[in-house]
Amino acid sequence: MTDLLTVKDRQISKARQWELALNKLYINFRDYSKDALKEFGDEDTHQARVNCRKLLTLLSILDPEHLVTADLYSTFKEAQKRLGKVRDTDVLIESFKDRREQAEEAGEAKTAKLLKAVIQYQRNERKKYRKKLGTKLPKLCGKALDAEWEAFLNSDLEALAAKRDANVVMRELEVAYEQKKKTCKTLFKGPEAESKEAFDALHELRIAAKELRYTAGAASFALNQKFHAHEEIYKDIQEQLGTINDKRGWLEVIQSIGRDELGVSRKVWTEFTDSLTAEVLEALHHNEVVPFPLNAK
Repeated sequence: MTDLLTVKDRQISKARQWELALNKLYINFRDYSKDALKEFGDEDTHQARVNCRKLLTLLSILDPEHLVTADLYSTFKEAQKRLGKVRDTDVLIESFKDRREQAEEAGEAKTAKLLKAVIQYQRNERKKYRKKLGTKLPKLCGKALDAEWEAFLNSDLEALAAKRDANVVMRELEVAYEQKKKTCKTLFKGPEAESKEAFDALHELRIAAKELRYTAGAASFALNQKFHAHEEIYKDIQEQLGTINDKRGWLEVIQSIGRDELGVSRKVWTEFTDSLTAEVLEALHHNEVVPFPLNAK
């Protein structure tokens, strides 16, 4: 009987750790979401999204098939999507504002004009995303979700926490990351080194690094000591790969808008997109995560 009680106590203690971690993230998500809806502040939107992403991470550890947490998971996923649309546009606008300032300082008036048009276009897009966020988010983080959340903590969490080991999940994510890294190395050695396939593979590697980073951070309370440095390790990797992804994203945004919509000459358009393409390739060739053979020359 004593042994059974000890096991039960350990299970309750483990569930309590999960409850504290989850509830902290949930409260942060709810509070930042409410603040974000007031003025759509950059930091409020960012923090709401980050805490939502961590909630999704922990729920995926506890219930990878989402058999028990399907409704909660889909709600947080939808909230993350809406917050992400606004946040990504915020970041994009700030990036192009910086580039516009640099162009003005360099006396590149026509490039600055192009960037001004891109910024205005993105501001109009942000208005649409903010409107959708303002409509959707209150329904996603209201009293109904509070009730569902409390029911999950009180009814389902203990059983899920008893069955799942975050350390096993981390090892699985490490294996997935290494497999994706191997794919990138193979592509970079061949003629496809600067192809769309290579960029897409590098993007997948970044996502794998992001999963490791968020899991190491959000589930640190449940992880062995050897995983405690992983959050910083994979944050650095994610940021390196993110530089390539961001520049590629900027180029894709401009190309999706199109020269006619921005009202610039073909010459200015070509010069700018060629310059940005060169930046993408430079970032690709100088990353330290999966170095190109050219780097050794």
